Amino acid sequence: MQRGLAVAIGRLPIYGVRMSKRIQFDYRDLTVIVTGATSGIGAATARAFLSAGARVIGTGTRAVDEAPATLPPGLNYACLRLESEASIAAFAQSIQKVDILVNNAGHVMPQARFSEVVQVNLNAVYQLSAALHEQLAVSSLESGASIVNIASMMSFFGSPHLPGYGAAKAGLVQLTKTLAAAWAPDRIRVNAVAAGSVPTAMTAQYAEDPRWSKVVSDKTPLGRWAHPEEIADPILFLSSPAAAFVTGHTMVVDGGYSVID
Repeated sequence: MQRGLAVAIGRLPIYGVRMSKRIQFDYRDLTVIVTGATSGIGAATARAFLSAGARVIGTGTRAVDEAPATLPPGLNYACLRLESEASIAAFAQSIQKVDILVNNAGHVMPQARFSEVVQVNLNAVYQLSAALHEQLAVSSLESGASIVNIASMMSFFGSPHLPGYGAAKAGLVQLTKTLAAAWAPDRIRVNAVAAGSVPTAMTAQYAEDPRWSKVVSDKTPLGRWAHPEEIADPILFLSSPAAAFVTGHTMVVDGGYSVID
């Protein structure tokens, strides 16, 4: 079996019933970077790649000696401050090999300045991807290196309360298309996953509010919020040779939320 190739085994889960080993991936001998890997979608993605045999470097904002005790076993933790171009450059210089980059880290930061939110959620994605371009271009992954950016429903819908976050996530969809076109000759595919509502540390205030949680569930045809693992699975697919002819695409993973007006 090719490394990274997805093979279906068993039935798919229906309406929130989770089944293990639905899909099997093989990422042995490959190096994956997942930003924001300490919780939520990032942690689930790191665990999924680790389970598939990859060497995973996961980043967070805490110093290495203050790393959370809840990190997935086997994760190589690194501190990365996305608001700092110097931190991004230093991190990239420390990386000798990378086959897959998952730009997951971000923050709503409602009290932060517009420029800060755009830096963390959009500018830093470009800065880190560009800084790792040389390493990605020599990837040994059969289908070429892969970058997966984590977009949002706010890439498509306006939010009166989070203008910087919405603008950044909308820009991320266009950045995905632009880098896909620019870097295809270098055998680097660039895609995005637009995640629906997922209970994470960033969304806890909404997920734990019964009124808001019900509003989301009622508008979602599948009738619930997503599990973080349900976002990780499409990330692994887009990174694999099973998606070798997919680039510049933003995959919406939202339980049908966006098809209801």
